[in-house]
Amino acid sequence: MIKIAPSILSADFANLGDEIKKIDECGADMVHVDVMDGVFVPNITIGAGVVGGLRKYTKLEFDVHLMIENPDKHIEDFVKAGSDIITVHVESTKHLHRTIQNVKKRGVKCGVSLNPATSLKDIEWVLQDVDMVLLMTVNPGFGGQAYIKNMTDKVRMLRNILDDRGLDVDIEVDGGVSEDNIKMLSKAGANVFVSGSTIFKSNDIQKTISDLRKLAEGER
Repeated sequence: MIKIAPSILSADFANLGDEIKKIDECGADMVHVDVMDGVFVPNITIGAGVVGGLRKYTKLEFDVHLMIENPDKHIEDFVKAGSDIITVHVESTKHLHRTIQNVKKRGVKCGVSLNPATSLKDIEWVLQDVDMVLLMTVNPGFGGQAYIKNMTDKVRMLRNILDDRGLDVDIEVDGGVSEDNIKMLSKAGANVFVSGSTIFKSNDIQKTISDLRKLAEGER
């Protein structure tokens, strides 16, 4: 199932509630929330308190992407704040399996994310435990970056692995996703598409979300 997940990293931070209502009304499937701590990545964004404050603006799934060190310390807070899926980076925790279980025992979905240079082998033994794999298609930490072209092969490789094992796991791509590459990424096997500046900087958000969906579904 194709899902469009606008990243609020590119939204107007002074009006986040209204921005979230806008993408809800314009046909988004999820709200992608980038949480950055200034340690794992250079930038700092928002914490669980802000996520909790935003929860009232929509019933869409909150897709919370933890780009932070020691995520286990904060998982409970983000669950209580209203997260529907929490994604942790393989590079941010020493005990990935334990961290995944820490998420799932709280009754929410769990994703695992890999930076562009991280091998798929690093998640080989946890694929059966996750609901989604998020492949970074830019280096994490800032919005508005250009898509790294060779990540398409990584998406394709992951889809082949999941299909060979018969695993029903979403593949999410995050970074530089636009009308120029979403069709290619969908054909490679991705089905959840994070898009920030392409959506929020658009003059017609509803049309942009619709166009992205049609391209991903092969209608254009």
